[in-house]
Amino acid sequence: MTDLPSYACGTSDSPLRGETIGANLARTAAAFGDREAMVECATARRWTYRQLQADTGRVARGLIAAGVATGERVGIWSPNCAEWVLLQYGAARAGAILVNVNPAYRTSELAFALRQSGVKLLVSAGRFKTSDYRAMVEEVRGDCPDLERVAFLDEHSLDDPDGGADTRGTGDWEALLAGGDAVSEERLREREESLGFDDPINIQYTSGTTGFPKGATLSHHNILNNGHFVAETCGYTEHDRVCLPVPFYHCFGMVMGNLGCTTHGACIVIPAPAFDPAATLKAVQDERCTSLYGVPTMFIAQLQHPGFAEYDLSSLRTGIMAGSPCPVEVMKRVVTEMGCEEVTICYGMTETSPVSTQTRRDDDLEHRVSTVGAAHPHVEIKVADPATGHVVPRGTPGEFCTRGYSVMLGYWNESDKTAEAIDAAGWMRTGDLAVMADDGYANIVGRIKDMVIRGGENIYPREVEEFLYTHPDIADVQVVGVPDEKYGEELCAWIVMREGRDPLTAETVREFCTGRLAHYKIPRYVLNVDAFPMTVTGKVRKVEMREDSAKRLGLTPAETI
Repeated sequence: MTDLPSYACGTSDSPLRGETIGANLARTAAAFGDREAMVECATARRWTYRQLQADTGRVARGLIAAGVATGERVGIWSPNCAEWVLLQYGAARAGAILVNVNPAYRTSELAFALRQSGVKLLVSAGRFKTSDYRAMVEEVRGDCPDLERVAFLDEHSLDDPDGGADTRGTGDWEALLAGGDAVSEERLREREESLGFDDPINIQYTSGTTGFPKGATLSHHNILNNGHFVAETCGYTEHDRVCLPVPFYHCFGMVMGNLGCTTHGACIVIPAPAFDPAATLKAVQDERCTSLYGVPTMFIAQLQHPGFAEYDLSSLRTGIMAGSPCPVEVMKRVVTEMGCEEVTICYGMTETSPVSTQTRRDDDLEHRVSTVGAAHPHVEIKVADPATGHVVPRGTPGEFCTRGYSVMLGYWNESDKTAEAIDAAGWMRTGDLAVMADDGYANIVGRIKDMVIRGGENIYPREVEEFLYTHPDIADVQVVGVPDEKYGEELCAWIVMREGRDPLTAETVREFCTGRLAHYKIPRYVLNVDAFPMTVTGKVRKVEMREDSAKRLGLTPAETI
């Protein structure tokens, strides 16, 4: 340990990009027009950068024709597909604010997101697997006064990949695009030229300590530069092909993936609408992907797939693992058996676009499993005493804070919560406990708040608790995270029953939640208790509850360095 303070600033060798997403895409298309920009494996559809530029322009004109003005909100509620990407860039070119809606959301969460952000036009999948998106939209539509139009994507493309191309051009999505034929290229150009790179362009919902989602609002400048520097750290060029099994609704897919590719002329490869280990491995093999993204559980699922050894992964050289800590044995196998010798680890949060730190391609194995990397270019990081805000010496735990171009504009329509998260000097308080080593690399050692990370999904127990409170037999409930070998953490609900009611089980709680709460927020374990451990001031002792839950259930965390 040294006497140095826990403060570091990323390099500034490469300048920030002072342009909009549309302007950046136009430059990439001009430079690499004939190179492949996107491949959707399920439908065998392919786009060159010239075609991507043309099709995103058609989407932008369709939005303008539909009456979407600069700064108005357009929602997207769908699993991964090519249309998701087209809307991402089309909305940016039209100056609309894209509202990402998690495809795992159900009616309660969907209605809240649409109302809180004031979505005017929603693009939605019709159906995928067991999710009837069309029915859920119709159920909440009357509760969303700002929602004027819903354009459903052609369901066939998601549910029946073999025939997807035959049914396109018949649905609401195509009608939306056709409306744009009346909008001239000159009118679109005028709209694009009126935009500034500091304009808000994206709202992503992240749960808060109140239990209600908060809309992190991000600008062109935020996410374009973050995607660019993530890709720079991975060493991308126009020759790279990036396999993205991670969801587009999250920054991992939309920013680190899509924008990382388009800022460098690399190719976006969409292996499947939702993560499937076999489809991902096949996409890497067939498309000769050079990079692969995922949370640790995704890499584990691929390594454990019965046919893993049959796939040719020799094209891989790099990738990104993020979302939760990586067990050392998994990292070793990713490097040696998958060939991702230059795989990197990223750390961040939605509110910071998302990446604040990243390991380097040539870092040793220990740095890639025991740290979350060093400060990103143009980003400041510090570890501070949560009580005083003073920077602590290196080697001392404290709250991880970050400042720079990447910090969000704020929470949508919630200035009070924005002020709680970002201090007067512009530092974003993450709520994570970290230690900075002598070399400036950071390690996340815990969380100040009670957030649970399940398979890369951030869950705040208060939101789940408030939903469970609506059960007629529950008098009180507390939810904590417990260790899980597959997902890192799972949820355990401590339930106090109403007088005279029979105890609930994990199965009956799941039945109550299914269809009304995203699947990853449903508790796996249930403990029936008479009361919760409390402090003398009446606060619930959640740390004690987590420890007690793990002991009662016989759970231990996965080993990491």
